Amino acid sequence: MRPADPSLERLLAGWLPRQRWFGGKDGPIDHLTIGTTTQLLTGDPALHHLVLDVHQNTTTDHYQLLLGTRHHLPDRLRPHEIGHLAGDSPGHLYDAAHDPDLTRILLEHMARETSVGPLRFRHAPGADIRADLEGAPVMAEQSNTSLVFGGTYICKLFRRLSPGVNPDLEVNLALSREGCTHVPAVHGWIELEPDAAGGEPVTLGLLSEFLSTGTDGWRLALTSVRDWYAQPEPLQAAAAGGDFAAEAGRLGAATAEVHRDLAAAFGVTRAAADEVRAMARGMAEQLDLAGAAVPELRPHAPAIRAAFDRLAAGTEALRVQRVHGDYHLGQVMRTESGWVLLDFEGEPARTPAERRAPAHPLRDVAGMLRSFEYAARFPLAGDDAVPSGAADALERRARAWAERNREAFCAGYAAAGGPDPAAHETLVRAFELDKAVYEVRYEARNRPSWLPVPLRSLERLAGVQRSIE
Repeated sequence: MRPADPSLERLLAGWLPRQRWFGGKDGPIDHLTIGTTTQLLTGDPALHHLVLDVHQNTTTDHYQLLLGTRHHLPDRLRPHEIGHLAGDSPGHLYDAAHDPDLTRILLEHMARETSVGPLRFRHAPGADIRADLEGAPVMAEQSNTSLVFGGTYICKLFRRLSPGVNPDLEVNLALSREGCTHVPAVHGWIELEPDAAGGEPVTLGLLSEFLSTGTDGWRLALTSVRDWYAQPEPLQAAAAGGDFAAEAGRLGAATAEVHRDLAAAFGVTRAAADEVRAMARGMAEQLDLAGAAVPELRPHAPAIRAAFDRLAAGTEALRVQRVHGDYHLGQVMRTESGWVLLDFEGEPARTPAERRAPAHPLRDVAGMLRSFEYAARFPLAGDDAVPSGAADALERRARAWAERNREAFCAGYAAAGGPDPAAHETLVRAFELDKAVYEVRYEARNRPSWLPVPLRSLERLAGVQRSIE
């Protein structure tokens, strides 16, 4: 392979926008170059680590790729082929994250704590990493790629790279030191050394304990929702076979405990009233940007803006600390021992500084409340042909399920020592609406078929806000 070959860069520029984890689907790639290339294995197959510099409009994003090369590509790898280079090259190029023959090399390097070119492989203090396991990717939609090694480890490869230490690594290491029981153990990580200008190393991957007995919260919630929709009239949420309320309460308690440990690990500060007003202005600015990009949001803008204005009118300082930052049902798992929180890297569309910034813990609570709304309406996505009467009945069911689980989560959170959401209605509502605006813009850019999900629940949230005015 010739890493600087323009034909390789053209292949990558054509392949990259089709990947689920590519964040620039709302516009064409102006130019793609290969920033770094590191050979991790020679021969056939061979493995190269690439950092791709992707230029779009006035910005440059950096993406990580494990590039495999083979003269003959097995059928199992054909869905992940990037292209073919003619001449004396190895021929077939493919995404090697899907090749167990190659991904085990990552474990070997972390176990030995080696450095290869600009790549550094690390293991956590006291960790004894097995290097004889094959890695298979988790087949789920996500902005990164996770590899499961023999049911023992899970290695998250960060596809879109952020400057410095990834918050997911930073937070998990800190919580582990606090003895937090609601996060998986960290075993190792991969990083890219700082460039000549200095700064922090860039986190490329995080190796953690694999929760073999766990089921993600989104799947459990959807099972409950579908059971709820199957119930006959009259509606009795507590009698539904898949009632989720008890688990929602336990999840609220686990969330409060993690917030307590985050405060101990990173400290607590206070945001003065002028900082709160600046936060509200930032929410309004995001609303303007999202409204310009997504016309369907505009009818709700006045009610949303009024919620932000109510927050800005307050005079009290807020207690702020490190939080999860992108909290929803897909970021938690129910194991035999209880709920575990995952993925502390923050919202994909936020800047690194925004992801690390202290926030009120009720921001995470609002994120989970939004997730209950998502789960309640997700099975209805794409049902535009449903008669209006039936659609109204389904919406009533969605609201009933969401409200039951929202209330249970908040009760569990407050009982475990978290700030009571009921006592901070203005703050929670502003956080919820800000999250909903973010969701609308994110879905429009990345998953347009999901756009009706946040829009439908936004109708209810904005309607509640209008009733307050």
